[in-house]
Amino acid sequence: MLLCVLICTPTWAQSGGPPADADVLRTLRSGHPRLLVLDEDFARVRELIETNADARRLHEGLVKYATRVLDDEPVVHRLIGPRLLDQSRTCLHRVSTLAALYRLDGDPLHATGREASKSDEVASRVKGDRRFADRAIKEMLTAAAFPDWNPRHFLDTAEMANALGIGYDWLYDVLSAEQRRAIRTAIVEKGLTPGLAVYRKGGWWADAVHNWNQVCNGGMTVGALAIADEERAIAAEVIGFARRSIPRAMATFAPDGGWPEGPGYWNYATRYTAYYWAALNTALDNDFDLKSMPGFADTGLFRIHCEGPTGLAFNYADGGSTVGGSGQMMYFARLFDRPVYAAYAREHRSDTGVFDLLWYDARGTAADIDKLPAAAWFRGIDVAFLRSKWHDPAATFVGFKGGDNRANHSHLDLGTFVLDGQGERWAVELGADDYNMPGYFGSQRWTYYRLRTEGQNTLVINGENQDPKAKAPIVAFDSSSDRSFAVADLSAAYAKHARRVQRGVALLDSQAVLIQDEIDAASPVEVAWSMHTTAAAEPDGRDVIMTLNGKTMRARVLEPASAAWTVEEVKLDPPLKPLRDTRKLMLGLRTEGAASRIVVLMSPGAASAAADAPVVRPLAQWLQPVGG
Repeated sequence: MLLCVLICTPTWAQSGGPPADADVLRTLRSGHPRLLVLDEDFARVRELIETNADARRLHEGLVKYATRVLDDEPVVHRLIGPRLLDQSRTCLHRVSTLAALYRLDGDPLHATGREASKSDEVASRVKGDRRFADRAIKEMLTAAAFPDWNPRHFLDTAEMANALGIGYDWLYDVLSAEQRRAIRTAIVEKGLTPGLAVYRKGGWWADAVHNWNQVCNGGMTVGALAIADEERAIAAEVIGFARRSIPRAMATFAPDGGWPEGPGYWNYATRYTAYYWAALNTALDNDFDLKSMPGFADTGLFRIHCEGPTGLAFNYADGGSTVGGSGQMMYFARLFDRPVYAAYAREHRSDTGVFDLLWYDARGTAADIDKLPAAAWFRGIDVAFLRSKWHDPAATFVGFKGGDNRANHSHLDLGTFVLDGQGERWAVELGADDYNMPGYFGSQRWTYYRLRTEGQNTLVINGENQDPKAKAPIVAFDSSSDRSFAVADLSAAYAKHARRVQRGVALLDSQAVLIQDEIDAASPVEVAWSMHTTAAAEPDGRDVIMTLNGKTMRARVLEPASAAWTVEEVKLDPPLKPLRDTRKLMLGLRTEGAASRIVVLMSPGAASAAADAPVVRPLAQWLQPVGG
């Protein structure tokens, strides 16, 4: 959620607003529900619950969650740092789940082909599930009565507008006239009006190319479409602005669906893209040609590839290693006719993800995932993934990053990697620190360990950070089953110290991982090679043995012959986010000649890797056949 961004005023904002869009609501669906899920969709889900065991289990989990929520206090207007965001998200999760369950189970007119009057069981269920509607209404009225939705941090406002827009639409028939008026007024005054103030001024998130764009435009559009009958003028203006803003962020998915902010923010951005897209299609039967945006149809592949066999993602930038459910993958499966997305989403769904159920798609199998390439390079963001096998929890997996240090939420992490093997994560990324730290999104950003180059699994030269403006393209890639690899040119990151720096990462014979660095400097430089791990680590000259949950991994320095491992504990204390039980494996090298090389082989098991060590070849020859 990077706040310090370059603010560029779009042309349409400079001219006072978007082109006239008087007809944008001419196809508005009358009545409710009309957002995201229609009556026929609820009917389809009710049938699924009756006939599909997986959908039925998901429904049961949602009912358990909703029942617990009945006794919880509603959201409160409480800021954590500058944000109301946790309350907005809580409201959205509660309202969407409670309202969906009411429409699925609580309306006698929709009771799976039966009438409540003919069954005491159904009548009892209807009575119980009306509690879900009442509890959702209580949540919405509480949020509607807030003094504001914290427009200074507009994500908070957008998510709250989304929550109340969904609830207003799905529960319209059970809301009283007074309740509708209160919720509708809040959407206008606390959501759409401050949003229009940003749009009209060409405010920064309207011109952004990252997750803020999709979230803010998505929340504003859902809120506008919910009340478009009664508030036609303001709804049309909001939708007009949003439809011209969101393509800027959508262009970031080109050419192949990768996302520079990492898997966690991919999940956030694409979830709101799905809200936006689905709301337009259900309410207006029009997505304004977003479906044709280059790369977006393939973005589900990024989500699939970025997760290792441990269930942990390659969490570069300000991301956590657990991404969570991805109900939007179900929506994308239908939108782009990609059953493999649905297969993946079912394997990784959240038990309390209401859209996992509402957008449920039973197509696709694990075999569809197994047919995907085991190695992938996302060219738009220069991130590569190498794995030995799908659906093998003991498979070897490497996530490797070139990329752009200027990307939103980026760390100074060009060349970093994560490594899974034998069901464990051996090389870990430390993820984000506390967003409320002083200057976290400003002048102090590169002073915090987790964000500095020393906090990554990459090189530090002469003890300094990488250039915050540097890019690192992947310049070579191969997906061969016996030796898949990627090579990133890190030269721009270290231009102050060296003429050329490159890193290659290779997966050998589906088990061992080779990490090879080449440094060409005009004068001697100090190079530190680092890898963070939660494993116990015992150095022994050129080898270090890592042990984790009864498994072992050996790291051996193949070059230079004189290099030896050191292991240091990494401990971070408040006000930093605390970090314990983490170590950093390090190699130090002072370059003597113009070209120097560091080569490390990571092999499963404790046995000596010397006999299995590959012939070391210059990175320039990696794309050439042996002997070529």
